[in-house]
Amino acid sequence: MPQSDSFRTLLAGQLRQAFDDDRDADTFLLRLDRYGPELTASLQAVYGDAAPALMDRLLELMLHAYHARPADLKRLDEARLLHPDWLQEPGMLGYVAYTDRFAGTLRGVRERLDYLQDLGVTYLHLMPLLQPRPGENDGGYAVADYRAVRSDLGSMDDLSALAADLRPRGVSLVLDLVLNHVAQEHEWARKARAGDATYREYFHVYPDRTVPDAYERTLPEVFPDFAPGNFTWNEEAGGWVWTTFNTYQWDLNWSNPSVLAEFVDIILHLANRGVEVFRLDAIAFMWKRLGTDCQNQPEVHHITQALRACARIVAPAVAFKAEAIVAPADLIHYLGTGEHHGRVSDMAYHNSLMVQLWSSLASRDTRLFAGALRAFPPKPTSTTWGMYVRCHDDIGWAISDADASRAGLDGAAHRHFLSDFYSGEHPGTFARGMVFQFNPQTGDRRISGTAASLAGLEAALDATDPHRTDDAVRRLLLLHAVTLGFGGVPLLYMGDELALLNDYSFAAVPEHAADNRWVHRPRMDWARAADAQANPGTPHGRVNAGLRHLIRVRQGLAHLHASVESRPVPSPDPCVLLLRRDHPQGVMLAAYNFSEHTINFPAQALRDHLGDHARDHIAATAFNLGGGTVTLEPYRALWLTQS
Repeated sequence: MPQSDSFRTLLAGQLRQAFDDDRDADTFLLRLDRYGPELTASLQAVYGDAAPALMDRLLELMLHAYHARPADLKRLDEARLLHPDWLQEPGMLGYVAYTDRFAGTLRGVRERLDYLQDLGVTYLHLMPLLQPRPGENDGGYAVADYRAVRSDLGSMDDLSALAADLRPRGVSLVLDLVLNHVAQEHEWARKARAGDATYREYFHVYPDRTVPDAYERTLPEVFPDFAPGNFTWNEEAGGWVWTTFNTYQWDLNWSNPSVLAEFVDIILHLANRGVEVFRLDAIAFMWKRLGTDCQNQPEVHHITQALRACARIVAPAVAFKAEAIVAPADLIHYLGTGEHHGRVSDMAYHNSLMVQLWSSLASRDTRLFAGALRAFPPKPTSTTWGMYVRCHDDIGWAISDADASRAGLDGAAHRHFLSDFYSGEHPGTFARGMVFQFNPQTGDRRISGTAASLAGLEAALDATDPHRTDDAVRRLLLLHAVTLGFGGVPLLYMGDELALLNDYSFAAVPEHAADNRWVHRPRMDWARAADAQANPGTPHGRVNAGLRHLIRVRQGLAHLHASVESRPVPSPDPCVLLLRRDHPQGVMLAAYNFSEHTINFPAQALRDHLGDHARDHIAATAFNLGGGTVTLEPYRALWLTQS
């Protein structure tokens, strides 16, 4: 808001006329007073002289959305304002699933809520379910209509009903919001192709290759195998359209203020439908600047701060999660640094943690892991990480040459080793994965595969080898122990709680056949879920029981509040990762053995942090650290606090 007191008084008087209830007016004006300066500062930074008119437009959108917000969601807003660290609590547990693969439809999901609640889920991310383009649609990330649900999954009313069922159970509904692009079938793109000048300005369309070629000199390729380049000729539009991802996904022109206004309206509409967390997809790519890779530009953070401020004014129960799979030095800006400190996204993916988990598992060496974590800048204490063992996407080996060098490794050689190891090509590997998007120019090979298959369970079961099976189960539980014990929101990918294996049937589905990421997107096996409970001695039963135990322990461990960060401390054994958390209730030290070997670990390394006596919360056992060594069994995890 403008800083003139007389103007503020005049504006407040005008806005009050829009309310029938003085309490509602007070609430809206207080929030506007709190977040308005952040909003106007960001608008000014990005849009300059166009900012005042845009602010007027946004005020109208926010007033309309505030009046339309249901009473129960307004109550949730007030509860969240009194509990601002709700996303940081140790009891938070995310579950990520495709609606159709988990339960068929949104109504089917409602019938499975007891399963999720029994598991301890408090955060349900249903993968892209807004109306995509027909046919090939990048797994739903080519959205044709942000205000409609895929017809085979249900309706927007079904989505609202699901959200209403989740709220009393303490479960937040999470949805993807694709910011960088829309499907070419979206109404905006259709109008642009039809010659509507207003909507043509929503996109980047060039009459010849002059400007695209200038950009291409510094642009990487996201999908070099099946979507090379970043521009696509469209005959109907009569120009080259910017298409970073696939030819049918048109990049939006965020330098146009109308695009921001459209997304404010979309966010508030979905928030009023009960969406509590928005996963901001492809956020790093939103702003284009010649001579750069067009990622992580400063305007992105101003835009996100503006979107967040609008959400805070109307629906403060809503949180943002940045899907920014970028280097740590760039990632921290999505949580907010400098003038944006803590004002951008409330949560971001800790992609590096996931990459280092698999790197350490293959190498049996945690020195690269520890070094990479040390290089991470500290996050704002009001924000949180989203940690995961696996997700719906491939694994890209985001290991920098600098981190590798500090660990005594050659970065390119190590990335090559990991691709060989997890594609099953390296001698002695336990993993079964598939190479995704080989780039011959860079040698980059990403990996597809479920957690269980990459951790060795598929190969062990095929070999009917109980020892190898036991190792695979231990590996999986170790990986989950690290994510659950890191501090933040652990995100459990559907089926990992049952150790689901690779699903090779994807190749028989025409729209999936060219994209082997569907190998790790199997359908939920409800018979296996029942069997895991009935037969806890099976491999999937052991994983399920072990994971449930870790979740229960985590829920009662205050040391895992996400305002505190895990930091690596020196370990005398390269196989063992030590992570320390300095919580007001005392020190927590986690120890993880990333090898199949029994490690006799010097007790002094633990005693320096915890004193002579400690308690392992996972096994509920006491440790006397006054002796010479502590024994760490293969793939053992310890969550130790002072006793």
